[in-house]
Amino acid sequence: MSFSAGKNAYGICDITGFRYKLRDMKKTWNGLLVGPDQWSPKHPQLERKPSTYDPEAVRNARIDPSSDGQDGNFFMVYTNVGNGILGAEISTFQITSAVGTVEVTIT
Repeated sequence: MSFSAGKNAYGICDITGFRYKLRDMKKTWNGLLVGPDQWSPKHPQLERKPSTYDPEAVRNARIDPSSDGQDGNFFMVYTNVGNGILGAEISTFQITSAVGTVEVTIT
């Protein structure tokens, strides 16, 4: 396939629709063929920035035994008051609640 490249070759601008000499036309970063007065380089904000990732977890993490100091007790609960250290043993609690009765009728 051959293309016209002579001095009489013209092209139509994709933005304005004006006729320009084909040798003066330029292709934009998004593939448009435009005249020299409509051409502009790609804006730097359109370039992708290299993404940086923060490490989220530590592989094979262990608790520092010197940080607690309560006879080897490492039980800690994070609360919004104080240090969040509740005690040396976990106590269980029993809660009972009632809302009402439910009647199911199947027909």
